[in-house]
Amino acid sequence: MYEALFRNKFTNELLLYIYLLVLLLISPFCFIWELIHTLRSCFRCDENISGKVVLITGASSGIGEQLTYEYARRGARLAIVSTNKPESPLKKVADKARLLGSPDVLFMFADVSKVDECRMFIDGTIKHFGHLDHLVCNAGIGPVYSTDMDVTKFGPVMDVNFWGSVYPTHFAIPHLKKTNGKIIVNSSCAGVCNPPRHGVYNASKAALISFYESLGHELFPTITVTILTLGFIRTRFITAKYSMNGIGVQYRKDLGDVLLAMEAEPCAKAIVDGVCKGATSITEPRFIKGFFLIKYLFPQLHRLYLCTFSHKILKL
Repeated sequence: MYEALFRNKFTNELLLYIYLLVLLLISPFCFIWELIHTLRSCFRCDENISGKVVLITGASSGIGEQLTYEYARRGARLAIVSTNKPESPLKKVADKARLLGSPDVLFMFADVSKVDECRMFIDGTIKHFGHLDHLVCNAGIGPVYSTDMDVTKFGPVMDVNFWGSVYPTHFAIPHLKKTNGKIIVNSSCAGVCNPPRHGVYNASKAALISFYESLGHELFPTITVTILTLGFIRTRFITAKYSMNGIGVQYRKDLGDVLLAMEAEPCAKAIVDGVCKGATSITEPRFIKGFFLIKYLFPQLHRLYLCTFSHKILKL
């Protein structure tokens, strides 16, 4: 009976739109439910992270640097990680974090795409502090991809963006279980919306979302997993200079000059606020969530927007 039902193309399509209609009818109740949940979280007691141990990868610049400072202001003890480049400002970031209020800052250089180095900095954190409370997987790279480029050059994107989060998570889980800790992973709205010319980057971020959503269900309630789906944030990541140093398409202008971008410091504050309230997903700027809804409910409108977005990007 059911096979015959789904074999008929018209019936199959009809069931989809019946489902969407039902969803629209119950959406006001779902909206109220989400609103109540949001209001309850506003009055929920924040986690006191003073003295807790927080490990942050990709901490030498951008969101990782600002997260380091935000955790430092709240009195957390920090282990910060970045690649060992001659110009790396990681030591300066560590010094500033101490001035902002962190009682102890350990900085380490490592390549997150290498499993042995990830084991090393997790072990180094435990040896220095004795335990781990928050793991922030932030390290990432984002070259812009074009269809006429050699796709074999983009292996590092998945190595850093995906495995560079999965490896340290694997080694940190036994320690986080002991402290009922938290894992925070920096994915991107690109992993949901799939903007043009970012195909490999989008895929790496979508993989993060899928992996950590699954992991969050698996580890609940011992460990809380928080997935960040951020939009354009004013960091070097969206500058023309960054694209020139990458392996992908080069921009002539900073993306932040032509697209709506959020400053990194308030973004970091919003992230840590959400993490301390137990949020399992955080999107900044907040309006980006509207695009997620449009994608799933109105795919043709989403496609039209991305085509327009693509033409705008091509002019940069």
